[in-house]
Amino acid sequence: MTTISSDPIADMLTRIRNAIAVQKNEIELPHSIVKEQVARVFKNKHLIESVEVLKVKDSPFKNLKIVINQPETNAKITEIQRMSKPGRRLYARADKIPTVKNGRGFVIVSTSQGLMTGSEAKRKGIGGELICKVY
Repeated sequence: MTTISSDPIADMLTRIRNAIAVQKNEIELPHSIVKEQVARVFKNKHLIESVEVLKVKDSPFKNLKIVINQPETNAKITEIQRMSKPGRRLYARADKIPTVKNGRGFVIVSTSQGLMTGSEAKRKGIGGELICKVY
């Protein structure tokens, strides 16, 4: 099943949010480089278990398999929210990148050096587009 979304990142975040709500431990969605990078940031922050790129049988397309948590365990993501949207992009300088829940959460920022957390971007002194906030 393929669906075309005007905001694929929001679609990915919604799929993760819905899977957590119904206690599914993994999801599979159409692959894109940006979605894979966002998932890898989640993996590096230990919010999800694994990220895997799968080749679709008899098709030139790939899927992204995200294992949110192990069976019989709770998800580590409590809240996930899209910040920048196709109709209204949000940008921030390095000194204006917001903190989430007094530092217990984080913001993913798309910078000229790739996707990274807000704290990494502040440390490097670069701003960018605010993708999402996670707690």
